[in-house]
Amino acid sequence: MSIDQDPFSRELLHWYDHHARTLPWRVRPAERAAGVRPDPYRVWLSEIMLQQTTVAAVKSYFERFVNRWPDVAHLAVAPEETVLGEWAGLGYYARARNLHACAKIVSERFGGRFPRTAAELKELPGIGDYTSAAIAAIAFDEPAAVVDGNVERVVTRLFAIDTPLPAAKTAIRAEVATLTPNARPGDFAQAMMDLGATVCTPTKPACVICPIRGGCRAAAAGTQERYPVKPPKAAVPSRKGAAFVAVRRSDGAVWLRRRTEKGMLSGMSEPPSTGWNARGDGATGAAAAPFPANWRYCGDVAHGFTHFKLDLEVWHAEIDGDPPIEGWWSPPGEQTGEALPTLMRKVLKSALSAAAPSKP
Repeated sequence: MSIDQDPFSRELLHWYDHHARTLPWRVRPAERAAGVRPDPYRVWLSEIMLQQTTVAAVKSYFERFVNRWPDVAHLAVAPEETVLGEWAGLGYYARARNLHACAKIVSERFGGRFPRTAAELKELPGIGDYTSAAIAAIAFDEPAAVVDGNVERVVTRLFAIDTPLPAAKTAIRAEVATLTPNARPGDFAQAMMDLGATVCTPTKPACVICPIRGGCRAAAAGTQERYPVKPPKAAVPSRKGAAFVAVRRSDGAVWLRRRTEKGMLSGMSEPPSTGWNARGDGATGAAAAPFPANWRYCGDVAHGFTHFKLDLEVWHAEIDGDPPIEGWWSPPGEQTGEALPTLMRKVLKSALSAAAPSKP
């Protein structure tokens, strides 16, 4: 079944004009009609943050970033550890390092102006097929095929694509390229995303109010929730390791170090931990501590990564003087500003809670 591009995009854009989500990085349809242009910096920043993350989780981070670094030039000169600190808790920390590297390139090589085409954008750190197409379409009106998870769901239902993901991605992108209009391609891309997020939802899609229901094969067959077809989930392995929280007896400061530039949570801050990763366990027990101290076991912290689950033993010790390993003391009032990933914040909370004196 073919779909006539012009009526399809016209119906979808009409719906979007009345039902577009209000998002802090978005120029709404009425503003676009009045001549307001999207800021490429805000489009890029939001799209990087939204990779593997929900809109709800991103909003507060986005607001903090643009308040602290209102344009790409300000972000480019920020220390990397400061950017990582603001990103902490958002996950997938390679995105933050690529974000900073990309800001430097755009500022230094392109004079603070983002390239205008998807092909050029894709050459920048952290920008792949989806992100380059989204920035080019939304910020620069290139009729690029923008395909995120929401769009995949809409299109597989629209055309009843039986091929499981990720093998179906090529066919999905081809259909989106055919449907994308030359006029208002950025609004069209955002309309497809909004449709998937608010109407064509993973379960119980609201087909009765869908503006494109008339052309949807899955809706006609009553098989909406069958799509997108996904392969069986592989078993998620479990790993283990240990973390060691050393507290300075005199003031409660915690000894932190910077993780290596490669591997899990690279470049982030942590209390010393053993060599766990997605492929294997790290050492456990007090004997695995990075230096001798009166280590006390405080329990385990569980954390889920994309490809594995981790159980991390937490050990605590109070010490005097500096430990014989690289790192720095982080006083209690400054730990919120450290580039600590969520896992390590859990570790500190577990250790410091267990070490706190109980109420009489």
